[in-house]
Parts: sequence; structure tokens; C-alpha cells
Amino acid sequence: MSEIFDLNELSGYLKIPKSTLYKLSEAGKIPSFKVGKQLRFRRGAIDKWIATEENRKRVRSARK
Repeated sequence: MSEIFDLNELSGYLKIPKSTLYKLSEAGKIPSFKVGKQLRFRRGAIDKWIATEENRKRVRSARK
């Protein structure tokens, strides 16, 4: 069973404000889903998203 974060937990895990998470979720830039009106995040999906973002930044800096 995968671990599920709520907004507060993910904010602490990533050390970014909840408002930023709302914006990323609304824009479809971070994997999320809703349970009723509450946002939820699967830890496995978030960890993959982090790895993808890290790789994307490496590629950009290598092109410079």
C-alpha cells in the first residue's frame, strides 16, 4: 500500500508553502487527486515527479 500525503504533510515533506502546492496541482504540474474537496498526493508519484524535475534541470544546465 502506498503512502498518501495530505496538503500539510506534503508541504512539510517538500518544504514548500501550501499555496505553491495548490498552484502546481491546479496547473497539473504535480501529481495529485482529490478526495471530496481535499487534495491528496501519493508518495511514490511525488518521488518520481521529484526525480523527473531534477533530470529536467540537469538537461537544461548541460545545454547552456
